[in-house]
Amino acid sequence: MAAALLTAVLFFPCRAEAISAQKAILLDAVSGRILYKKDIDSRALIASTTKIMTALVVCEQCNVLDRMRIPKEAVGIEGSSIYLQEGEVLTIQELLYGMMLHSGNDAAVALAIYCGGTVEGFAQLMNDKAHRLGLENTHFVNPNGLDSPGHYSSARDMAVLAAYAMNNPIFAQTVSTKTVKIGKRILRNHNKLLWRLEGADGVKTGFTKAAGRILVSSATRQGRRLIAVTINDGNDWVDHAKLLEMGFSQYTLKQIVHKDDYLGSIEVAGGTEGCVSVYAAEDFSYPISDTEKPEIVLQGAGFVYAPVVSGQNEICAYICLGDRTVGKIMTYYGETVEMDKDKEISLWEKLFGGEKP
Repeated sequence: MAAALLTAVLFFPCRAEAISAQKAILLDAVSGRILYKKDIDSRALIASTTKIMTALVVCEQCNVLDRMRIPKEAVGIEGSSIYLQEGEVLTIQELLYGMMLHSGNDAAVALAIYCGGTVEGFAQLMNDKAHRLGLENTHFVNPNGLDSPGHYSSARDMAVLAAYAMNNPIFAQTVSTKTVKIGKRILRNHNKLLWRLEGADGVKTGFTKAAGRILVSSATRQGRRLIAVTINDGNDWVDHAKLLEMGFSQYTLKQIVHKDDYLGSIEVAGGTEGCVSVYAAEDFSYPISDTEKPEIVLQGAGFVYAPVVSGQNEICAYICLGDRTVGKIMTYYGETVEMDKDKEISLWEKLFGGEKP
């Protein structure tokens, strides 16, 4: 896979009106290609899908095998709950299950206090992580997603967040769990897609009266992961199945460039040879449809100055779909081309009207 990808927004032929959501996105998690979009950057309430960030921060900063005693501040929290009791002792992993499978607002507060000292302190950790991930339309004030001024995200940001979070093995294992027993509690994951859709492996549901139904889902097939997000969608289970199936069926991850592929030649100015071969220094794969024809364009003005050395990395090759650049790879020269002294003098004379000093 090439190291660097440039932003590209390319879509499969799905009518926006076919999706009930007010806002929606389908994202290829590895390449970053947006396969479908509908109002993806406007800010909105996100309800309990907030807990994706809560769980991510906890997974990255805490030992999930640690045990904590539930403080009174985490008891009797408004909304969905796993009914924690003050003084009860649970592991961080058990609380993650309670938060991500059963959407326990009390579990979210308990985790926030354990990890951040206070709910406010933990919210700052959430916002710091959002900033590092480049989530420009996201801000958190609590760990559970209860409606609050200044607490919001966007469909795009939630998709980027989920794609990143699913790379964390503890997070991914937690959200893909269908049922789990915690003491006397038996928790069943609220994500119906885990039972209904091939390859479904996450992520989180959400609902408040003001936000409507929010769903962030993930599915993986043959090593390829797609992330779907819908905001304010009364038909979210159907819409997510539709989006994910279309993404897998209409787009295939194809290796467009293999390392050491011949990419073309480029003119050498002032060299003993007129051109030099250019080869790919790395692989590049990207999800494309059967009708799309990627092109490879070498960087620069179309020539280089001698000397050039075999194996030297100096130019990039861009992978394009239509008029959009979707990625770039490094290349290397296939031959060494020495400087031609006669040509060097001739070029100097042409440019400056005299022999080179």
